[in-house]
Amino acid sequence: MTQETAKIKVAIIGSGNIGTDLMIKVMRTAKHLEMGVFVGIDPNSDGLARAERMGIATTHEGIDGLLNHPLWPEIGYVFDATSAKAHVYNYDKIKAFAGKRVIDLTPAAIGPFLVPPVNFDTLQDVPNVNMVTCGGQATIPMVAAVNRVAKVHYGEIVASIASKSAGPGTRANIDEFTETTAHAIEQVGGATKGKAIIILNPAEPPLVMRDTVFTLSDLADTEAIKESIHQMVAEVQQYVPGYRLHQEVQFEVIAPENAVFIEGLGKVSGLKTTVMLQVRGAGHYLPEYAGNLDIMTSAALATAERMASKQGGNA
Repeated sequence: MTQETAKIKVAIIGSGNIGTDLMIKVMRTAKHLEMGVFVGIDPNSDGLARAERMGIATTHEGIDGLLNHPLWPEIGYVFDATSAKAHVYNYDKIKAFAGKRVIDLTPAAIGPFLVPPVNFDTLQDVPNVNMVTCGGQATIPMVAAVNRVAKVHYGEIVASIASKSAGPGTRANIDEFTETTAHAIEQVGGATKGKAIIILNPAEPPLVMRDTVFTLSDLADTEAIKESIHQMVAEVQQYVPGYRLHQEVQFEVIAPENAVFIEGLGKVSGLKTTVMLQVRGAGHYLPEYAGNLDIMTSAALATAERMASKQGGNA
């Protein structure tokens, strides 16, 4: 078998919307990965039924079913698309097996935060990486884009998603979403202080994901910041084609006499940058308006694909 045709088998834990969409992405678009086992806990779930119809090995016995599956020794990558609490339980069992790489799509954040265009190169060999949240994947690249031109003191993001695209897992993890995203704005985006807000929009028909990013940074050349943002948008579009600026970048100078008070930082002045984004899903399994779910599965797949390509190149 040549290096060009060798693919690494993956397992996906979680047979809900995110796991099922990720499975279809692996089957349709992956160059270095192939489906191994699709894992759920509900034998009647649509995801497991779909996997079985497509000839994919399945188990409805959760992590224990995966560890006891005949294909487990061949699995190189495990995607966890369950919940923050479940991932803690799952990884406690997976970590006993050397060589298994874990891509965590929950807000558990056991491993370091990873946003592909921002910090992949520093984390490509870590055994468990966390994909932050949908809001984090959409907005942190923008915070980082500003920060590489001017130091960001404060970064705030508002993620608005269609209520219909927020399943029970998302709703159960709202607190984890805001806390995890805020921490990642700081640790990955580079902001001294981060804040995250999520809005479940009940509009009918459902609206696509919209994100607003506010940063307050040192004064800098606004054209340089704008160019950095456009470059970063292009990088994200390589794996999320439906990612784009909804409006042109906006700037406002906040003079010292008009400094704003930010908890933990005190009064801050400088350059306020506003970035408005829209994320339309690829429509592989989920509807196009579910860009919040699509960007998570796309970022997770892009991460594992790049890891696998590096692994293959070193083989």
